[in-house]
Amino acid sequence: MESLPGIMFLALTVLLMFGFPVAFTLLGTALFFGLYGFGWNFFNLVPLRIWGVITNFTLLAVPLFVFMGVMLERSGIAEELLETMALLFGRLRGGLAVSVVVVGALLGASTGIVGATVVTMGLLSLPTMLRRGYQPELATGTISASGTLGQIIPPSIVLVLLGDIIGVPVGDLFVGAVIPGLVLVVLYIIYILIVARLKPAWAPLIPIEEWREIVGAGLFKRLARALVPPLVLMVSVLGSIFAGIASPTEAAAVGATGAIVLAAFNKKLTPDVVTQVMQTTTRLTCMVFIILVGAGAFGLVFRGLGGDHWVRNILTHIPYGKWGVLFICMTIVFIIGFFLDFIEITFIHIPVLAPIMKELGFDPLWFAILFAVNLQTSFMTPPFGFSLFYLKGVAPPEITTGHIYRGIVAFVILQLMGLLTVVLYPPLATWLPHRLLR
Repeated sequence: MESLPGIMFLALTVLLMFGFPVAFTLLGTALFFGLYGFGWNFFNLVPLRIWGVITNFTLLAVPLFVFMGVMLERSGIAEELLETMALLFGRLRGGLAVSVVVVGALLGASTGIVGATVVTMGLLSLPTMLRRGYQPELATGTISASGTLGQIIPPSIVLVLLGDIIGVPVGDLFVGAVIPGLVLVVLYIIYILIVARLKPAWAPLIPIEEWREIVGAGLFKRLARALVPPLVLMVSVLGSIFAGIASPTEAAAVGATGAIVLAAFNKKLTPDVVTQVMQTTTRLTCMVFIILVGAGAFGLVFRGLGGDHWVRNILTHIPYGKWGVLFICMTIVFIIGFFLDFIEITFIHIPVLAPIMKELGFDPLWFAILFAVNLQTSFMTPPFGFSLFYLKGVAPPEITTGHIYRGIVAFVILQLMGLLTVVLYPPLATWLPHRLLR
């Protein structure tokens, strides 16, 4: 019986590696080991756990934020932002890549949907960057990394899920993630500017005559038209949370409504668009919640068999005390990100690791932000980095998988540098929430 938690976790890992669907693997593993460990009484416990998951009011923010992101992606705001920012930074060496980072941050704060952001920027920016002579690795790496900013810059679905699992108010997480998200944006931009300075051939300037011809006299008007809609939406969603006017779930409803208004303003609110948005939202929401149900059942059995004590006993023998445990936990999450996506890691591994971190005396808000930054790398680490798949699917034929894999190496290192920065200086994650919400 003492070895059952380890066998259970190993069985889950092997089945996932063989490609079985995550939700059904979680449920099937939980049912098998639950029956073996508890007998038929196990079925008296599972419905209560699932009912608690489904009736959680905080998780209502998930479909609302998904709806907001998908509706904004269909409204044409991303295209206008990319074109305008490219003009704004056009005379800066590496300016096109900088504009992609800025737009990725703005879209992250507006939509939070990594797939939509990467696909949109891959379709619009990648051909332009290649035509301007950008090195393929720099172009693909910039787009892949910028698209993942929506996972840390609020409003973010992963922050909603982490807040529910770890027991931290989602509003606190949203506020706490702002500065770490901006740190990553600054690191990306600094890297691009340094590379453009040291390797001018990798990021050529737009000729001045061509830039003047494109810009003309209407740059500021165009800039205002592109920036105002997403900024208004960001202020309405995040501002209502930061000011204490609305809960994250209520703010998500405001964001969904605002996305509909912006789509109507851009004349994109057609019956076909509404149907597509509703279908996509339903599919993504069902995927998240069926995995959540499976993870709830798995966690119930794993803890019931003493799995949390089993993991704790292993971690307590790690040298260097709680900082050694923190290092091991972060390393585990990073390595697992090569093989699983953020939803699976959030539901399978975070419920096991988070109580241990709390017991060691770490600030839950702080290590929740650490987990969020770490989970962001799972989108860019091969072989199963979804950001890489999204970009490859829309990239021109001359862009190979090798270009994309080589391009993301520097940005994964930058993300780990951002993670280390938050580890060494916790106020980056905790100062703003304590300032605004206390």
